[in-house]
Amino acid sequence: MTATTPIDAVRLPDPYPYYARLVAERPFAHDEELGAWVAADAAAVRAVPGSDALRVRPPAEPVPRGIVGTPAGEVFADLARMTDGTVQVRLKTVVADALARADTAYAARLAARFTREALEAGGAVPWEELMFGVPARVVAALTGLTDGADREAARAIADFVQCIPASATPAQQRAAAAAADRVRELLRPGLAGEHDGLLGELVRAADRASWPHLAPLLSNAVGFLSQTYDATAGLVGNTLVALARGADGADIGALVREVARYDAPIQNTRRFAATPFVHEGRAVRSGQQILVLLAAANRDPAVNPDPHALSPGRVNPMIFTFGASSHRCPGEPLASALAAAIVTELRTAGLSTTDTPTYRPLANARIPHL
Repeated sequence: MTATTPIDAVRLPDPYPYYARLVAERPFAHDEELGAWVAADAAAVRAVPGSDALRVRPPAEPVPRGIVGTPAGEVFADLARMTDGTVQVRLKTVVADALARADTAYAARLAARFTREALEAGGAVPWEELMFGVPARVVAALTGLTDGADREAARAIADFVQCIPASATPAQQRAAAAAADRVRELLRPGLAGEHDGLLGELVRAADRASWPHLAPLLSNAVGFLSQTYDATAGLVGNTLVALARGADGADIGALVREVARYDAPIQNTRRFAATPFVHEGRAVRSGQQILVLLAAANRDPAVNPDPHALSPGRVNPMIFTFGASSHRCPGEPLASALAAAIVTELRTAGLSTTDTPTYRPLANARIPHL
């Protein structure tokens, strides 16, 4: 299989020669087949997220039509990563402040314990649970959900994230609505009164920022779980594939951080022009969209020397995987800590995977079938 569009590339065994050609030959250009502009090199990927002309959602459809008026739509509308403007910047500050205080060492210990529990259950290796369920359970536990509520929240968040892609079916949207309602119900008590953990940090961060509204805090608490889901699964899976291909595993934490650049779990994101946007003399009209190739920019030699080498000891790498500008994901340290803990436990257990996996048919997340 060869790529004809950057969306095809996400699931290729090796999309990076294709990305390298875009960086070298079409760093910012219109793709007629996609009907969108494509930002491929580091300069374009830096410029696009920081522009006030662009939005993370189509201006006429800030919430996907199929979930408007449902609990999933209410959560989606409040997520800091899905909104723009001065209110978003203020809310993002609250969310980032809370996540910066998350105890990543404790989270890693939980991830290790949950991984061992999953393996001790016996039977076939539960790859889906290890890649998706364990990280979601850890974040649920960080919010104070225990005694089975962490498992329930992890299962529900798997349904909620199905409403985010444009390809979501009506059945998936209905399931997402029910899941959002249930996760909010589980999390709501943690935002009342004095609490430890991630929800307590969120409340205290809101107090420090004089943020008065509870509903967006609850929505972004749901977002703590949903943003963990695909990105951490891809980071776990792609690190295991790198090890199977002979990567240096002496320092798993360093390897995970380099895999985030080298084989990004989130390969692209989108922006939508609310007003005209110009980059390097090329004009994007209002209403047009831009596909932002985070994974291609990670391998731009202008910002990362010898970009196609997997180098866990790389000094000061430029990593676009977790976004840029005001929409950069503040959960990067937590995701990296979870992935490193899970991979370490799997290696200790003597488990490995193929070096030639197939990849899930997703438009932006690169997650191998293990």
